[in-house]
Amino acid sequence: MSAVRFEAVAKTYPGASAPVVQGLDLQVNEGEFMVLVGPSGCGKSTTLRMLAGLEEPSAGRILIGDTDVTDLPPAQRGVAMVFQSYALYPHMTVAENLGFGLRMAGKTKAQISEAVQRAAERLQLTALLARRPKELSGGQRQRVAIGRAIVREPKVFLFDEPLSNLDAALRTQMRIELAHLHRSLGTTIVYVTHDQVEAMTLGDRIAVFNNGRIEQVGPPMQVYQQPVNRFVAGFLGSPRMNFLPVQGANETALEVPGGLLRWPHGQGVSSSRVAAVGVRPEHLHLVGDDAGFAISGEIDTVEQLGDTSVAYVSLAGLAEPLALKITATTALPPRGAKVQLAAEPGHLLAFDAEGHRLDAAS
Repeated sequence: MSAVRFEAVAKTYPGASAPVVQGLDLQVNEGEFMVLVGPSGCGKSTTLRMLAGLEEPSAGRILIGDTDVTDLPPAQRGVAMVFQSYALYPHMTVAENLGFGLRMAGKTKAQISEAVQRAAERLQLTALLARRPKELSGGQRQRVAIGRAIVREPKVFLFDEPLSNLDAALRTQMRIELAHLHRSLGTTIVYVTHDQVEAMTLGDRIAVFNNGRIEQVGPPMQVYQQPVNRFVAGFLGSPRMNFLPVQGANETALEVPGGLLRWPHGQGVSSSRVAAVGVRPEHLHLVGDDAGFAISGEIDTVEQLGDTSVAYVSLAGLAEPLALKITATTALPPRGAKVQLAAEPGHLLAFDAEGHRLDAAS
């Protein structure tokens, strides 16, 4: 196992108007499962490729353990990468695919056989060793790709969107398998995804990327509950966080489109600085007409998801409807129904005009 460190790393492609990655400082601890998450084009995959040695940084340096690997070729870095496309050799059996890297490294047949058998047992591939990739399901192919990385016993595993080609059920299964694999191996993992569910469920910590920079790093639930700005707050969560412009504020209430939200004692935040407030769908509730602090709206759409439903409520003066989660035991209001909503005061997040979250010290 080895830690990974990025120090002021940047990447700019010739002719590009802006860097793809800029001023990246990130420490990945030894044995940690670090997830790099963000929208397409934010620089997360480029960061992973620079760590793998497939891209050359324009500035800064990268360390694995105590070794500066910035200028080392990929084969000398002690990393193994699993790609989105599996990248298996179609003419080789599963066993041959698993052992190919070891054969190229000059290992003996006995060493290769032992390593292949060990990886196959760990990934439940023993019965498939004689098959070729075309005879495998998508999940089985991905396990072979992971096994090919395991047999090399790298210092660091790198995963680049490895589950994006799988259907929803297989993605769930593979997330569980990857979590088990990390616990059993204890090896440092750097994992890239745009899927927030993967980020939240797999990562010991997550780094949220945006426009080539890291917006926030921390444990998944900490980042979810205490986002540093509107981008992070809006990126994590499904449905996304609701944002309402604040039209007036005092120590007890916020005036927003459709009505008032309770704001006890300003939550320690100067009311004059609050430009917008955010509330997640699970913290909005249907209330009666006599509620003292409520927002008036109209049901636009309801998505029934089984154990829960998501209702979208249109407000006068707000372009996007608010989303709120409703439990299966709650009666669903029909489309077009007039409703009153209230937010849990302790879960309101305040943002200033620049999109930074305001806390009790603001």
